[in-house]
Amino acid sequence: MDTSTLPKLHENAQDFMPINGTDYLELYVSNSKQAAHFYKTAFGFQSLAYAGLETGLKDRESYVVVQDKIRLVLTSPLKSGTIIGKHIDDHGDGVKVVALWVDDATYAYNTAMEKGAKSYMEPKTEEDAQGTVVRSGIHTYGETVHIFVERKDYNGTFLPGYRKWETPDFNPSSTGLKFVDHMVGNVGWNRMNEWVDFYANVLGFTQILSFDDKDISTDFTALMSKVMSNGNGRIKFPINEPAEGKKKSQVEEYLDFYEGEGIQHIAVATDDIIKTVRELKSRGIEFLKVPDTYYDVVLDRVGKIDEDLAPLKELGILVDRDDEGYLLQIFTRPVEPRPTMFFEIIQRKGAQSFGKGNFKALFEAIEREQELRGTLH
Repeated sequence: MDTSTLPKLHENAQDFMPINGTDYLELYVSNSKQAAHFYKTAFGFQSLAYAGLETGLKDRESYVVVQDKIRLVLTSPLKSGTIIGKHIDDHGDGVKVVALWVDDATYAYNTAMEKGAKSYMEPKTEEDAQGTVVRSGIHTYGETVHIFVERKDYNGTFLPGYRKWETPDFNPSSTGLKFVDHMVGNVGWNRMNEWVDFYANVLGFTQILSFDDKDISTDFTALMSKVMSNGNGRIKFPINEPAEGKKKSQVEEYLDFYEGEGIQHIAVATDDIIKTVRELKSRGIEFLKVPDTYYDVVLDRVGKIDEDLAPLKELGILVDRDDEGYLLQIFTRPVEPRPTMFFEIIQRKGAQSFGKGNFKALFEAIEREQELRGTLH
């Protein structure tokens, strides 16, 4: 079939908001110094940048850690009565900012505002000796925000206002994490379509997948999800809402403990999930475990794969296949005191989907955790 005459939707009608990729994620945390140490020690991030009292800030402190294309900004307040402190008091540690790398932050902001976004930050030029950065921002679900970052005229370590942060005596090796594959947002009852429309209308995203409560359910709990993707496919946001079940779903538990809508998990890609998961487990990261019986029939369901089944079974790595190929995935237990945010480690071998065939086993594993927490009722 000749596709040369087909309309290129992502390049015209849909993609009026070009986004190059994820620039950084900012987490508001109770203790940024200790959080930075955790992400370095356990996840293999490296020291990158710092902002705080030594750089002229009076109200907050931020440590930036990096692994390949993933940048995490870990921010804590320095005194009581701050917006950051209230966010932590309300939600616990969690993602505040999903920063999107764009060529023109003013255009992105103005376009989003014209299409109905609520302003978080008007375009602002920030500069230091290494150049200039333009940032702007809009509100999304809950208290989560998107900041547009234009850095084509900047050669510094991270952003103006930050200084290079070096820890030459302590830089644990990488665990093989490469980039953010997707980020999942949990929203309230009957709010999924509202936010699907927001991403389509305001940011030009396209819905690429949809799961209802028939796809994502167990004997006890259910949820619904739609996956939104930007034009180049580098940004993917599954959006979950609760569905009726006999007991309280993971989305309801999240909403209860986060006390609002927000980012449930961050999926990070690796090229060798067996090596990455072994390394993460050796550093103390805890993962959800599915029953060994999952592996009795997995190859019947997904067909031939390159990996030996034994290490996948040993580590609890799940496998699923779609029309494009297969994927391997595993989920950590929550990394905060509240049962809210966690990480997914994913390796794609062609597959573009999100592990639909694993949903039942995964959610039953989550339900076992909920039972231990006393929140499955």
